[in-house]
Amino acid sequence: MNAPEPAFMPAPLEAIVFDNSFAGLPENFFTRLPPAGLPDPYLVGFSPAVAGLIGLDEQEARRAMFCQVFAGNTLLPGSAPLAAVYSGHQFGVWAGQLGDGRAHLLGGLSNQLGHWEIQLKGAGKTPYSRSADGRAVLRSSIREFLCSEAMAGLGIPTTRALCIVGADLGVRREEIESAAVVTRIAESFVRFGSFEHWASREKNGELKRLADYVIDTFRPACRGFDNPYAALLADVSTRTGELMARWMAVGFMHGVMNTDNMSILGLTLDYGPFGFMEAFDAGHICNHSDDHGRYTYRNQPHVAQWNLYRLADALATLIGKPSAAHAVVDAHYGEAFESRFEQLMRAKLGLAAAHESDEDFIGETFALLQQHRPDFTLFFRTLSRLPAAVNPETQAKIDAPLRDQFIDRSACDVWLASWRARQVLTPWPDSERQAAMLAANPKYILRNWLAEAAIRQAKEKDYSELARIQLCLSKPFEEQPEFEAYAALPPDWAQGLEVSCSS
Repeated sequence: MNAPEPAFMPAPLEAIVFDNSFAGLPENFFTRLPPAGLPDPYLVGFSPAVAGLIGLDEQEARRAMFCQVFAGNTLLPGSAPLAAVYSGHQFGVWAGQLGDGRAHLLGGLSNQLGHWEIQLKGAGKTPYSRSADGRAVLRSSIREFLCSEAMAGLGIPTTRALCIVGADLGVRREEIESAAVVTRIAESFVRFGSFEHWASREKNGELKRLADYVIDTFRPACRGFDNPYAALLADVSTRTGELMARWMAVGFMHGVMNTDNMSILGLTLDYGPFGFMEAFDAGHICNHSDDHGRYTYRNQPHVAQWNLYRLADALATLIGKPSAAHAVVDAHYGEAFESRFEQLMRAKLGLAAAHESDEDFIGETFALLQQHRPDFTLFFRTLSRLPAAVNPETQAKIDAPLRDQFIDRSACDVWLASWRARQVLTPWPDSERQAAMLAANPKYILRNWLAEAAIRQAKEKDYSELARIQLCLSKPFEEQPEFEAYAALPPDWAQGLEVSCSS
């Protein structure tokens, strides 16, 4: 969901024409209710790129009305806010009915760039809030805002974040925190759990209605197949496989891959206790609430497939039977993940073309990372600058930037010899290869300490660090020497940072 150059003139808030296709579904798919809003809201963060997606003039963010609208205090003409119902499996266990417990869909709109839904997260209670307060806090809103835009910068399919609006309203979490609302933008917020909801209630009419809505609105090509519902499952299986490959290639960990947090369009959805890999550990748990390690880095591809099986179970009555639905997942997910992951890893390693030895070499690379724990992002970015051939007399100096990331430098030397031997099999001029590797290996990711630095300043009403980090992460593959410090390892004060489902 990277923002291309708008093909139309940006417009003021009042010119937004809502066309909320999701609201055209039957009333039992959602509850219509206005957001609770925030008292005396103020702007914390804003993304001009996302404003461009929905055709909004970025200068509108300067108006007082902007904060009133995106705090949920003022409704634009044609807006019909609602909270959607869905169900799902949480940490592998059926959780029953869930829903938008702190999200209000303001409306949808269509333009030359596509169909967009605008959702407020943290704008008060809904019928699906259960015992929660329906609010979001500044801390979690900043993390979601930054990561949505960071993922877009990395080229990974994701929901986007238009803005954060804050208020001096206390919200109780582990301590009293400031309330905030983050405005999310996506083609759709329909989840795997949206289908599980109706299947679990044996409401086949509603299940079919939802599937038809997704197909006709977002995946019309599926109508050309004998069974369009099987084609929809094949499509989301392929997209989810490719999404997992992209996550793994940049070291992203979602942290709470419940079926209600999985997008039917293959987007990265719901940023809570996420993390980017630093010192490599395939068993790393980025969510402090994940007591059993279900959502470790290494488990993500397997969990995604398990979630797809649950979606397949939900769609089984439309496809034929559960075994046929599972077969669709099996036919598309694994191949999509493996082929895309190998492609991405070849790019990260600077391999000009595929070779039969690549699977083994990629495995050897991850074994090296697991045993010696260098920083995942720094390892590949540093590798991107090394030559494919070296003079033995100068090799130690040339390779020093990578070798210095290892306590056991001899282990790095052995792997580098293998890497250079692999380069010989598919030669590629250094200048071309290095440029391609730098374009495949980001210099900047949203490290937890960066988000925390922005949060700490924001608590003092200073949003300059948030804006600087946002700007840097919008161009993660560029050198940006003015942001060099953001590529560094965590400072001492950040060593013990943890995030949980309340983050």
